[in-house]
Amino acid sequence: MPADNTPQIATGGRAISLPVMEAFYTIQGEGYHQGRAAYFIRLGGCDVGCVWCDVKDSWDANAHPLIAIEDIVAGALRYPGRLAVITGGEPLMHDCTALTNELKKAGFSTNIETSGAYPVSGSWDWICLSPKKFKAPLPGILPLASELKVVIYNKSDFQWAEQWAAQVTPQCRLFLQPEWSRSSDVTPLIIEYIKDNPKWEFSLQLHKYIHVP
Repeated sequence: MPADNTPQIATGGRAISLPVMEAFYTIQGEGYHQGRAAYFIRLGGCDVGCVWCDVKDSWDANAHPLIAIEDIVAGALRYPGRLAVITGGEPLMHDCTALTNELKKAGFSTNIETSGAYPVSGSWDWICLSPKKFKAPLPGILPLASELKVVIYNKSDFQWAEQWAAQVTPQCRLFLQPEWSRSSDVTPLIIEYIKDNPKWEFSLQLHKYIHVP
C-alpha cells in the first residue's frame, strides 16, 4: 500500500482501489429515492468545506483505508438491495469509472451524491447534485443532473437554489432540504416556499428521524 491514500491506479489508468470511510446497508433518507433500501459507499476526501457537514471525518482521504474495488463490490453483494449510492466526502475527487462499471456488472443501479465541484467520472443511473456555496459546481454536471438538492440554511439560500434550478434540464427533479441543525427554523419557510413555487419538492433527512445510518 502506498504511503498515502491516493487511489491505486491500474496500468489502464483507472483506479483499482479507493479510500473508503465506511460502507453500510440502510434506507436512503433523502431526495427522490427516499425510503429505498440502498448500499452506501462513502469515499474519503473532500475540500468543499461545508461548515455544517455532518461527516467531517470524511474530509481527509488519508485517514481512511484503501479498499480494492472488487472488495467494495463484494461487500455490497452481501445484501439483497441492488441500489448502490456513492457518497462522501466528495466522491468525484476520485475516478469512479471502475467502481461503477463493476457495480453495474454485479447488477446494481448506481447513484451518486455530489457537490459537482469536480469533473464527472463513472457510469451513473442517477446523479444527485447538491451545490455548495463554498465550492460551486462545474458547468459540465448541470445537464447531467437527475436531481438538484439544495440545503437551506437561511432565507438567502432560496435565491441560491433558484440560480441552479435555472441551469439544470427541465427533467431534473428539484428538492429543498432543511439543514439539520436549523430544521425547526427553516422547515416552515421551505413549506411556504414550495407552496408558492410548486416546481420544488421537500426533502427530509428521514434517516435521522428513524435512527438509521
